[in-house]
Order: sequence, then structure tokens, then C-alpha cells
Amino acid sequence: MGIGGGLAGFICFIIGSLFQLLWLAIIINAVLSWLFAFNVINYRNRFVAQVASALDAIVSPLLAPLRAVIPPLGGIDITPILALLILSGMRTYLLPPFCSALYQLLGGL
Repeated sequence: MGIGGGLAGFICFIIGSLFQLLWLAIIINAVLSWLFAFNVINYRNRFVAQVASALDAIVSPLLAPLRAVIPPLGGIDITPILALLILSGMRTYLLPPFCSALYQLLGGL
């Protein structure tokens, strides 16, 4: 494997890891929102408030376009589920061809 092939593999690893981290951030953000809604935890705890704020800053830009199209159904926001499906689909079906093309492009380096 040449330098380009290793670089392509590393880039694909980073992109795949970012998909996993986004997936995890959406899950944790949804669970935190449920815990806040049922008053299990509250924003008075500074650490919890900071974690919730950071996750909201990461997840909200991803969910905002979906929320603009899909309204809450019966008070339940299903956009995190849809976002998880989209991320999983992108990681499963779009990332491998991208990595293959990138390997072919950089493989000759």
C-alpha cells in the first residue's frame, strides 16, 4: 500500500468515525431531552447544562432542516430517528464507494 492508499484509508477512517460520533451525539441529546422533560435532571447542575448546551450546538444544525419539513407528531419529535437513519444510510451506502474512489484517486501517490 502506497502513501496515497494509506492517506485514503485514514481519511475514510476519520469520516466514518465522525459519522459514529454524530450518531452518538444525537442519541445522547435525545435521551437528555427526555430526562429534562420528565424532570429527572435539570439545568441547575452546571456540568449537565454545559453538556446539554454543547450537544445541542452540535445536533441542532443537523436536525433543523428536518424539523422544518417534519412537524412533531402528537408532540413527539421524530427528527432524531430520521437523522439516525440518514446517517446510518450514508455510512453504509455512500461512504464505501467514496472511499473506493478516493483510494483509486490517491492510490497512485
